[in-house]
Amino acid sequence: MKNLVQRFTALSRKTKIIACVSTAFILALSAFFAGYARYMTGFTATVSAASAQEQLYLANFLNSMYPKQRTGVLKPLPYPVVSADLNVHAESAILIDAANGCVIYEKNADDVIPPASITKLFVMYIVFQEITAGRVTLDDVVPIPERSWAINMPRDASLMFLGQGQNVTLRELLTGLAVASGNDAALAVAAYISGSTEAFVARMNEEAQKLGLTHTHFEEPSGYSENNLTTPRELAAFARIYIQNYPQALSEFHAQREIRYPLAANLPVWEKDKGDSAAVRQFNTNGLLRTLEGCDGLKTGFIYESGFNLALTAERNGVRFISVTMRGPGASTAGKNFREVDGTTIMEWAFARFADYNPAKHIASSYQVPVVGAKGHFVRLIPAWQNVLTVPHLIGETPSIDAEAVTATVSIPRFLTDSTKAGNAYGKIIYKLGDTVLETVPLVADRSLEQAGLLGHVYGKMAQSRL
Repeated sequence: MKNLVQRFTALSRKTKIIACVSTAFILALSAFFAGYARYMTGFTATVSAASAQEQLYLANFLNSMYPKQRTGVLKPLPYPVVSADLNVHAESAILIDAANGCVIYEKNADDVIPPASITKLFVMYIVFQEITAGRVTLDDVVPIPERSWAINMPRDASLMFLGQGQNVTLRELLTGLAVASGNDAALAVAAYISGSTEAFVARMNEEAQKLGLTHTHFEEPSGYSENNLTTPRELAAFARIYIQNYPQALSEFHAQREIRYPLAANLPVWEKDKGDSAAVRQFNTNGLLRTLEGCDGLKTGFIYESGFNLALTAERNGVRFISVTMRGPGASTAGKNFREVDGTTIMEWAFARFADYNPAKHIASSYQVPVVGAKGHFVRLIPAWQNVLTVPHLIGETPSIDAEAVTATVSIPRFLTDSTKAGNAYGKIIYKLGDTVLETVPLVADRSLEQAGLLGHVYGKMAQSRL
C-alpha cells in the first residue's frame, strides 16, 4: 500500500488528474450499472394490489366514464341487432337478460300504465329491506287491522281472506301477497311495517325515487288504484334489482303454486272448532308456473284501467330472463290466456336465441404490465367492466354452444413508458363469436405512476430492450 502511495506521489500532476478522473469515472460507472441492476430486479417482483384509496378513486372514475356498463340497471346490447318481430298481444312489453340488464326486446316500453297487483312486488321489497336491517322477521305475528279484514275489502278485490282475531305471521302474509295477490295482505303488511297505509305508501315512493324510477308512483299498496303508475321498462329494472337483492323471494314465495288459508292455527279462539275446514285453497295467479319450463316468478296484475299485466321470470341452465307485459287485451279467462301466451312467446324466443357468457370464468381479473421510466415498476390493467355477455345464437346448434364458442382476445403492450393515470385505457379485450365482435372492453390502469427523474428515465430507456 505504501509503495502504491509513493508511486502515485511520483506521478506528474497531469497524470494524477487523469488517474483520479478515470477512477471516479469507473466508480461512477460501476455505481450506475449497480443501480441499473437493482432497477431491473424490480421487474422480477409481483406488484401488490392497489391501495383501498386507489381502488375507491378508480371505481368512482370508471363509474363516471362508463355509467351504462358499470352502474346501469338496464342497458342496450353491446352489438347491433335486428329488432324482433314477435306476436305479442299486449300493447307494451320488454325483455331483459337478468344477468346484465341488457334489453333484448321491447314494445312501447316507456308507456305509463297502472301496474295493478304487480305493485305488491314493491311491498315485498320493502319487507325484505326491513328483514335485512333486523327490524322484523318472517316469523313475526302481525296484527290484522280492521280495514284489512276480507269482509271490508272491495267486492272484486283479490283476497287472502284475513279476518278478525286471526293469528298470521309475516311469512304467511308474504305468501298471500305472492300467491293469492291478497289486497288484504298488502294493507296488513303496510300497517305493520310503517304504522299506517299512508306512511307505507310514502316509503314506497321514496324507494322508487332512490332506484331512479322516475315514472313510478303509488297511491296505495295493493295495486287496486288506477293512480298507481309505472312503465314496463321501470318495472323490468325494479324486478332485476329485486331478484338480485333478494333471490330467496323466488323459491320461498313467488314460485309457490298454491296457498291454503286460514288454517286451524290461524283461526281465532271462537272458530278453532272449524279446524282446517275453513281454509280457502287458491292457486298462484301466475299460471306459467305450471306450464313454462324454469318459471319461478314473479307477479300478475289486472285492473280494467291497465288490462292484463305480467312481470315474469324464468331460468334455464343458469340463464335467467325477465319480461314485463302490460295492457294485455281480453277479459276474464281470455285475458289471462293472452297474458300467458305472451309470456310463453317471449320467454321461449329468448331461450331459443340467447345464452350467457361469463368473462369472469374465462378471463383474468388483472394483467401486470411493466412501466419503464416511472416511479414504480408495474401497474395492473383491469377490465373497465366485466359484465356477463348476452350471446346471440349465430353459428352453433344451440345458444349454449354459441356461448361456449366465444373467444376473448387480450391486447396489452409489452411495457408502458414514463407514467400512467388510473382509469386510462392501455389495452383491450375483444369478445367475438366467429367473425362477429360482441363487445370490446378497455383495459385500464389500476393506479397512477409519476414519471421518474433523469436517472430513472435513462434506466427506463435501457430496460425497454430487455422487456
